[in-house]
Amino acid sequence: MEVIDTNFLRKSLGKFSTGVTIVTSIDGDGIPIGMTVNSFSSVSLDPALVLWCIDKKQPSYDAFMVGKGYAVNILSKDQSDLCYKFSSQSHDKFENVNWKISENGFPLIENSLAWFDCKKWNYYSGGDHQILVGEITSFNSSDLKPLTFWNGQIS
Repeated sequence: MEVIDTNFLRKSLGKFSTGVTIVTSIDGDGIPIGMTVNSFSSVSLDPALVLWCIDKKQPSYDAFMVGKGYAVNILSKDQSDLCYKFSSQSHDKFENVNWKISENGFPLIENSLAWFDCKKWNYYSGGDHQILVGEITSFNSSDLKPLTFWNGQIS
């Protein structure tokens, strides 16, 4: 079996332009948690399903795995600061962030391009990541411009 150059693989995968999201939930102590994610995709319209992937070494991995669901917040072009904040190791990522609680009890970030309030539907092992599939129970969107990730750059 040929050894894969993971650095070159990461660079090559970065040629695919994606949107940028922040996936949020509430941990076992009732504290809001969230992380920047670009591995988000629609799965099905009936039932309404979306998926995203989390690294099994991510500090909030256990909280997302035992939680009842999450919210996916698609960032608008004016929210690059939130992209960086939620990808950091900051302990209080929600400090000075405008957000509200969804019907399912998850943080919805205000002024996002779109948001999806999801109940956990299923999850699957995907190598060093876990693939989480959620069923959308409510959602909303706006006409703002999207924040994108391409070739290792946020724009």
